[in-house]
Amino acid sequence: MKKDIQDMVAHGTTTVGIVCKEGIVLAADRRASAGYYIADKKAEKIQKIADFMAITTAGLVSDTQLFTRIIRAQLKLLKIRKGKEPSVEEASNLLASLAYVNIRRPSMVPGIVGFLLGGVDKSGFGLYEIGVDGSTSKAEDYKTDGSGSSVAVGVLETLYKKDMTIQEGVELAVKCISAAMQRDIATGNGLDVITITKDGVKSVISRQLENALKA
Repeated sequence: MKKDIQDMVAHGTTTVGIVCKEGIVLAADRRASAGYYIADKKAEKIQKIADFMAITTAGLVSDTQLFTRIIRAQLKLLKIRKGKEPSVEEASNLLASLAYVNIRRPSMVPGIVGFLLGGVDKSGFGLYEIGVDGSTSKAEDYKTDGSGSSVAVGVLETLYKKDMTIQEGVELAVKCISAAMQRDIATGNGLDVITITKDGVKSVISRQLENALKA
């Protein structure tokens, strides 16, 4: 069942997360597809969920929107109850729990969505992949998800190096998404890149297709 669901998720999008020495870089394309139909050319696949955390999404739009609203609310409640910002690990566990419970509902259609979650907390910074089945995996260097991930990971394995600067991470993320655009039919129409550092979540690139491939 897990493999069947993952195959369904891998029908669209390319998302990338890169660990740098000053923080995390997240990137994604803008195309939302429904089979062979391009449903949206300006889809926002990177969402800020807290002051120092953001997620990328790959999967059904309705599920990504619902999960994003829920995780934002839960992190706000956790901050109020604890009197401090939740850790990146806590956020990843909360999101994984949502996915795990949702996919095992016997009477409803399960959620079909995977996430990359990046953030900074008092202990440093972290990048996690949350699978459609609620599994979690922490990245030491990088993660990629979606139908174009096989293209993006080739770029990452070739060009990634330890202790990259944020700027180097941004440049690498652009190369990953641009490469996926040229080879994956469900990836395209532009890209967004954000950074997460001790200064918070910042959008550094937001471009349509005609400019994205020139970056």
